[in-house]
Amino acid sequence: MLVLRVAVFLAGAALVYLTVGSAVRTVILPRGVPARLGRFVFVNMRTVFRVRAGVSAPYEKRDRVMALYAPVSLLILLAVWVGLVMGGYVGMFWALGGRSLRTSFLLSGSSILTLGFERPGDLASNALVFTEAGLGLALLAMLITYLPSIYQAFSRREAGVTALEVRAGSPPTGVEMIERYWILGRIDRLREVWERWEEWFVDIEETHTSFPALVFFRSPQADHSWVTAAGAVLDGASLLSSTLDVEREVEAEICIRSGYLALRRIADFFGIPYNPDPQQGDPISIGRDEYDEVCDRLAAAGVPLKPDRDQTWIDFAGWRVNYDQALIPLAGLTMAPYAPWSSDRSIREYRPRVFRRGARTRA
Repeated sequence: MLVLRVAVFLAGAALVYLTVGSAVRTVILPRGVPARLGRFVFVNMRTVFRVRAGVSAPYEKRDRVMALYAPVSLLILLAVWVGLVMGGYVGMFWALGGRSLRTSFLLSGSSILTLGFERPGDLASNALVFTEAGLGLALLAMLITYLPSIYQAFSRREAGVTALEVRAGSPPTGVEMIERYWILGRIDRLREVWERWEEWFVDIEETHTSFPALVFFRSPQADHSWVTAAGAVLDGASLLSSTLDVEREVEAEICIRSGYLALRRIADFFGIPYNPDPQQGDPISIGRDEYDEVCDRLAAAGVPLKPDRDQTWIDFAGWRVNYDQALIPLAGLTMAPYAPWSSDRSIREYRPRVFRRGARTRA
């Protein structure tokens, strides 16, 4: 019996240790280190919400239901943390002897919720009560401090997404952004867009891997999405760098690099596969006919294009290949609204793995 109690005590202590470690990796550690418990909760809650929304339901209903997915999952994650810590202490209280499982459960619940209606008489149990009460308060405090950080990052992200609608339409496209700037006679002012979005990509790379729940927070407007906005800006920069017969803008090329690095590192976190070293000529999800349609639209608006259409297609594909394999699955992962060249060809049912492989070497 003594061996059993020792084993139960150690198992309970290990459960508490692993749960607190998961909470620390999720909330405090300032880097994209996945916590399996958090992934398990979010993946399974995603399944629940997808069933609730209905696979064949119109997008408006799915968007309305999925808007609650990330906030509710965060609350469920807190409940899971508390429940597992409480379960671990139930085992430890029981292992110390002299009380039933029912009494151990009441003592653990009283301690972690700091209610104080159960009080043990021995010193060892009192020491456990103090540590459990402290952990309960710490878990709650961590989530409370976590939420403001999430919403600050969310607000910064959405400010950029909303501002893009003025420049690139809704749904946003790179071709519409270029067309509008040309018609307004401000094609040279696109440099400001590339500089601002370079900073935006740097920000989401840091926040969406440190706070991965942010990936699933949906925009206030149903037709907005951080993924489709990213795709529109990257396509606009790629079209300008490859197809337009204008002065070279290094800022656009830097923006593309900043963008594909951000999307790849978010894809890394969720185990989305992609080719880390794509080459010019590798296939992309955009067809030549789609590219030609965009070029014809730009030409009809009077935008100057380089004369060799075959070469500009090769150049455009050479830029797009850097972010294509990360962009499309992320649109599916987030159930993004319709937008050309991104969510319109996404993997709608993309499901992240609970247990992922080792992290990819980053470019």
